[in-house]
Amino acid sequence: MHRDNSSISEFLLLALADTRQLQLLHFWLLLGIYLAALLGNGLISTAVACHHRLHTPMYFFLLNLALLDLGCISTTLPKAMANALWDTRHISYPGCAAQVFFFFFLFSAEYCILTIMSYDRYVAICKPLHYGTLMDSRACATMAAAAWGTGVLYSLLHTANTFSMPLCQGNAVDQFFCEVPQILKLSCSHSYLREFGFLLVSVCLAFGCFVFIVLSYVQIFRSVLRMSSEQGRHKAFSTCLPHLAVVCLFLSTGMVAYLKPPSISSPSLDLVLSFLYSVVPPAVNPLIYSMRNQELKDALWKLMTKCVSKAVNYPHFST
Repeated sequence: MHRDNSSISEFLLLALADTRQLQLLHFWLLLGIYLAALLGNGLISTAVACHHRLHTPMYFFLLNLALLDLGCISTTLPKAMANALWDTRHISYPGCAAQVFFFFFLFSAEYCILTIMSYDRYVAICKPLHYGTLMDSRACATMAAAAWGTGVLYSLLHTANTFSMPLCQGNAVDQFFCEVPQILKLSCSHSYLREFGFLLVSVCLAFGCFVFIVLSYVQIFRSVLRMSSEQGRHKAFSTCLPHLAVVCLFLSTGMVAYLKPPSISSPSLDLVLSFLYSVVPPAVNPLIYSMRNQELKDALWKLMTKCVSKAVNYPHFST
């Protein structure tokens, strides 16, 4: 007997802990990670927007990446923190659908932006004389809009397909947020194949972007190794290695979570892996980008000293 989706008004998310003390501990840990991610990505966004020296294609795409990271972590963590704080597991049906939509939208748009950033580095290092033409402001805006638009379209199709399936296995989602593979486990067997086919197409498209990134970096490293100037090689590596590290973190955590053998699957392992790919990259990316990038570090330092000086010099009114 099929259970119609309209009869389900809410889903039950996985509880992060059994005892009240552990729930509160998880709340404070998640809050710390969330605030660190907000601070890091917020500082990068503000620094890029406010400093004219950073108004270049590379930093424009970094701004997009920071905004997408802010969205990604804000889609999953606030609800998990609220559930841990208030000792509940509930999420409404529309809330679950919204989580799926925004997560897929932001996740896929971020992957597109990372792919575009590899192309930007390829043009900057392998075709420097054509950089101003190929990566002018109009081209950058068009590519960024295409990435965001692709994310919206992909997410709309994916969300509509997922939530149009009848659910026959209850409403308990074995994850701390509404993750599609866990929702699929609640669907009727005959409708599972349709979503599986859609996921297969998604994997093929993702693999195409992955191949593009790899080929771009093969050309980049060949050009860098041919450079006679050691300073030129150092500058090229300092702009490429943070991006490469972010790509590796993004792809490795996602692939481990989604491509692991079903035989080793367990609720606790799935929870850890989903945390790794949905929470760790948005929180760590600002640190990765600011470690080797002197221009960005200088801009961030100026921004922070300006904020501190304003706070210190703010007029205090005597009573």
